[in-house]
Amino acid sequence: MPTDMAAFFNRRWPWAALPEPPSPDAFAGKLIILASEGRPIPQAATKFAGRMAEKAGAEVHVLSIARIWGTGFGLPNPGLLPNKREMQERHESVANAIKLLKRRDITASGQVTGTRNAAKLILTEARRRGADAIVMAADPPQHWVVSGMSWSQEPQRVRRLASIPVYLVIDAD
Repeated sequence: MPTDMAAFFNRRWPWAALPEPPSPDAFAGKLIILASEGRPIPQAATKFAGRMAEKAGAEVHVLSIARIWGTGFGLPNPGLLPNKREMQERHESVANAIKLLKRRDITASGQVTGTRNAAKLILTEARRRGADAIVMAADPPQHWVVSGMSWSQEPQRVRRLASIPVYLVIDAD
């Protein structure tokens, strides 16, 4: 079977129930990606990734996305790029997460990058680094029709498309 057809049949449909990831206590990988699609990384997600990393002796790479809003007339437009304040907020969020992880003696690194498609970049970075799991803060899931139009549902999109376990830490706000 051609690889395109195999990818088509292995696809997870938006309306299909997502399989639950394995228990975080059973995690035995070497690298965890703590990702954010643009929201500040909450301490709950950082602590969750830290607990997994401590038990497995894994490293944590913190990744935050600065959203690029699109193009104007098909051309990149500087007004649609993240401004200095947005980039500074992302850098501070990553630095705070790294500081919290290093306080627990966990090897941590971080990066901030811009993209229009956060899910694709997070999955590409996880694949490139050979990550064993992804941890993200998330809003409660919405109906699949509405969730495709909402940037806040990006963690659910990452979970649906990922080939590795994705642990979503639901915000209690």
